[in-house]
Amino acid sequence: MSLVKVRKYKLDVEEVWHEGGPVLARPLRVAVAVAVVANPYAGRYEADLLPFMAELRQLGAELSARLIAALDGADQVQAYGKGAVVGEDGELEHGAVWHEAGGWAMREALGQPKAIVPAAKTIGGVGTRLAMPLGHIHAAYVRSHFSTADMTVWDGPRRGEIAFGLAMATGGRIHARLGGLAAADVAGNDGLR
Repeated sequence: MSLVKVRKYKLDVEEVWHEGGPVLARPLRVAVAVAVVANPYAGRYEADLLPFMAELRQLGAELSARLIAALDGADQVQAYGKGAVVGEDGELEHGAVWHEAGGWAMREALGQPKAIVPAAKTIGGVGTRLAMPLGHIHAAYVRSHFSTADMTVWDGPRRGEIAFGLAMATGGRIHARLGGLAAADVAGNDGLR
């Protein structure tokens, strides 16, 4: 019997045309996919969380596929991030299982980019908002791609649930002008530069 029982999925896509500066010819698109699942360990301590983490890889693959489709292909994705909101009967470690499962799935779907997938997690109730950090998929030092994507579900997570989210974006901040490593200059060898 599977440890991953999904109650609902949610997909949000936003288009940003400007932030007070010049209007873009093509908008920045940021997509967030969330699955609200039953927490198999709610209300109790479980020493071995690895079976849950392993099964969550398939959920990560599903959410990644939804994001890639929403953004018109993997070749459009320049930034990514992940997050989890654990309902009140869980513990933070129940959200930490998403680090490997969600990150692995996104990297697999995007052709194995080298940069770490930034993450956030928290304990919260229904409607908790989580700002998932975003970073460039090939190089963590690309300052223009440091941003966030908002994750929220109006009716989740409930006490015995976890909301797992992934985010992808077609670029960095639209009026980025603070220097640092440019996306066009990424070597992509070590995930940093």
